[in-house]
Order: sequence, then structure tokens, then C-alpha cells
Amino acid sequence: MDHDKVLESARRVLRIEEESIEALRSRLGEEFALAVDLLKSCRGRVVFAGMGKSGLVCRKIAATFASTGTPSLFLHPAEGGHGDLGMLAKGDVLVAVSNSGETQELIRLLPAVKRLGIPIISMTGGASSTLAARADVVLDISVTEEACPLNLAPTASTTVTMALGDALAVALLEARGFTENDFAFFHPVGALGRRLLTVSEIMHVGKEIPCVRKETTMREALFEITSKQLGFTTVQDDGGRLLGIITDGDLRRSLEGGSDPLSLTAGQVMTPTPKVINAEALAAKALQIMESSKITSLVVVDDDKQVTGVVHMHDILKAGIA
Repeated sequence: MDHDKVLESARRVLRIEEESIEALRSRLGEEFALAVDLLKSCRGRVVFAGMGKSGLVCRKIAATFASTGTPSLFLHPAEGGHGDLGMLAKGDVLVAVSNSGETQELIRLLPAVKRLGIPIISMTGGASSTLAARADVVLDISVTEEACPLNLAPTASTTVTMALGDALAVALLEARGFTENDFAFFHPVGALGRRLLTVSEIMHVGKEIPCVRKETTMREALFEITSKQLGFTTVQDDGGRLLGIITDGDLRRSLEGGSDPLSLTAGQVMTPTPKVINAEALAAKALQIMESSKITSLVVVDDDKQVTGVVHMHDILKAGIA
């Protein structure tokens, strides 16, 4: 096998597909915006339908939509004609994908879809095709050539379709204000799920929170630090608002300043402006703050500076986030 020819072939494929996506990018216009408007207003599910390679791409796009907060599913056009059309209901939107725009299994479903009053977005390379003529919005996925040297196997066309599906999903999640916390809700397990845990899911609460008042003696404060085993204590007022924290570093600085820490109060030794985080923030964000600030713990507070918990580096490591 000639490795130079193999690499030349691979580079040709990537060049053709890159140029096909660039052509798609340059022709995006009002139809794309109308498609996003239609998808955003959908009160049911977004149903993707396509045969062959288009069907495989549809499955991926549907999965991307679902994982970003849009209820979505895949309908096999051939099975649709044998009962699976019952998946569709008023309020849904159908995204029909066919490069030629003449896929018969798909075309035969369209009259029934229209009778249900379901809007149709077509993704097709056939601007004058039957599918384009019957769609409410037409998205152009045409390519000048496939990357296949025979210009037969769907390659550049499926890449363009996949990229356009991603563009729709991202534009839609941005239009809906989809957040990191929303994303975390749809990815609760696995490595991704662990990275999307919130602080509230791993923090210490209630009696596990080390806490003293500012007038507490440092002897008592040291006992609190030791007994709670987190390496620090919060200093709170009578209403539970955060005033500061005391760490090993605060004790060392007190000693370096010539004071006897045990003769002082918590309020005299504490750091008054510690790093804090909100309970709904991602635990990964807590890790980022700890690493950038070179600290091992954070106090969790609400908007009124009420202490709701504490999170330690060990909690993050135990959760498998780092």
C-alpha cells in the first residue's frame, strides 16, 4: 500500500467536506432563522425522518436535540407507513431529510402529516424536489460533489446535513436560554454527568458545617476546626450570615505577626472576604476556583450571604469530578 496515496486520498476527502460546509455557511439565510422560530414554537416533539444514511444522521441530530432540552425522536419512514406514523401528534414538527428530495418512503408520509396539521421542515439538496415543494421551510443541504471518488456514496452530503443539524440545535438552545444546569439535568450519569454535578449535590450541610461566632475564643475555634475535619471554620453572625473564615494560614499569619492566637477571638484572626460559591453552581466551577486561588475549600452562600454549606477539594475528588 502506497502511504502517500492513502494520505492524499484522505486530504482530498477532508478538503471536499470542508469546502461543502463552507458553502453551506455562506448560503445560510432567512430560511434557517424561520426554521429555528418554528422549532422554538413547537409545543410537542421534533420528529426527524430519513432513509438510509440520512436516517442515521437523523438519529444523531435527534439525540443532540434531546440532550439540549428539545423533546425529539426518530421516525423511520418505511415503518411510518406501517403504523409508526402514530408517533406523530398535533403540536409536533417534522424535520424530513432527503438529499434528493424524492425518497418515496418519506414522500408517501407527507399527506398524512399535512392532515395532522404538522409543520414540515425539509433538509434537502433538491431545491425543486417534491419534498421541498411540500415543506413549510426548506433548508438547502446540496453539495457540488461527494467525497466518494465515484460521486455516489453519501459523504460530503451527510457531513453537511450533520453540521446543519448541529447548527439548528445550538441556535435553538441559545434562543431558549439553555444553561449549564439544564444540560446537567439531561446528563445525570457517567463521566459527563459527574462533571455536571452541582455544588448542592456534594456539599456539607447542617451540623457538618464548621461554625463559630466572631467573639468565640481561638481555643474554641481550633476545637471546631479539628472536630469537623475540613481544615477551616466559618465565622458567622447570629443570623447565619458569613463574616469570614479561619484556616491554618490565618493561624500562621497570626503567629508571624507576633501574636498569641489563643489570646485572640475568631473575629480578630479570620479572613473577612473568603472565596464563596452558590449551591446551584457546577461542582466543576468550584474546582476551578479552588485551583486558581490555590485553596482547598469554599463556603456555599445564598444571595443574602447566608451560609448554606461548605465544599472541600476532597468532596470533588470523591465525586470523580477532577
